[in-house]
Amino acid sequence: MAARANWKGHLRLSLVSCAVGLYPAVSSSRELKCHTINRETGNRLKQLMVDSVTGDTVERNDQVKGCEIAKDELVPVEDDELSEIALESTHTINIEAFCKRDEVDERYLDKPYYLAAEDKISREAFAVIRDAMKKKGMAGLGRIVIYKRERVVLLEPYGKGLLATLLRYQDEVRSPTAYFEDMPEGDPTAEMRALAEELIARSTRKFDPSKFEDRYEAALIALVKGKAPKPAKGKGKAKAGAPSSGNVVNLMEALRRSIDSEKVVSPAKAQPRKTETKPSTPARKRASGKATAGRTRKAA
Repeated sequence: MAARANWKGHLRLSLVSCAVGLYPAVSSSRELKCHTINRETGNRLKQLMVDSVTGDTVERNDQVKGCEIAKDELVPVEDDELSEIALESTHTINIEAFCKRDEVDERYLDKPYYLAAEDKISREAFAVIRDAMKKKGMAGLGRIVIYKRERVVLLEPYGKGLLATLLRYQDEVRSPTAYFEDMPEGDPTAEMRALAEELIARSTRKFDPSKFEDRYEAALIALVKGKAPKPAKGKGKAKAGAPSSGNVVNLMEALRRSIDSEKVVSPAKAQPRKTETKPSTPARKRASGKATAGRTRKAA
């Protein structure tokens, strides 16, 4: 199944423009989804919005955003008012400037996306921008309106496409001064430093993300798998025409398949069946003759 773009528009560098699509580079579908349920019935619970003072349930139509200007002082803002100030999506990423990639502080990196040409006509212009950035060793800085909010985006060559990373704004990044200013400088000896360097050298290897497993997620799946009810006999087969999960592994579906593939064998069924030796043809005939004679005598 073809990937679905979160955003479609144009990438523009001066007079060079091409149609592009923005695709998420990370996925949360691997997470095992857990919900709050009723312990007695096992049913999912639903949340109700309740007035904090009166305790009354508030229906959706009566709910409105409130912006806090002081403690316990909220100013209501209606949806139509938010729509009026929402930035109109121009569906264009204008590359406004370029910089060295290592000049961008890692703390500003927020969410990565893949940026790819959307059609054959745009591939040439897209390749021109990508290859020029790669040759110069530069990353581009632009703006994009996504989810009704304007974001700064960092563009850098990545394989045949571009990696577009949304950046945080400066006021979203905290200064480390408050956390590090009271930390003592420390005065390690040369021997201690040498020992630490030796430990680092021994443990140095190429970064391989496949070596790091989410052990909590694996333990949670194993726990749920062990507690899940086993399927009844003859009901463990998947329904025909069930939708495929595509290239992204869905852990819940994998969990169901794992449970369905397990067959519960009872102790009685586990015992090998005794083979009965069938009598030869003459013996069967004699037995049949005796049975017939017995029935004849009874009839008489």
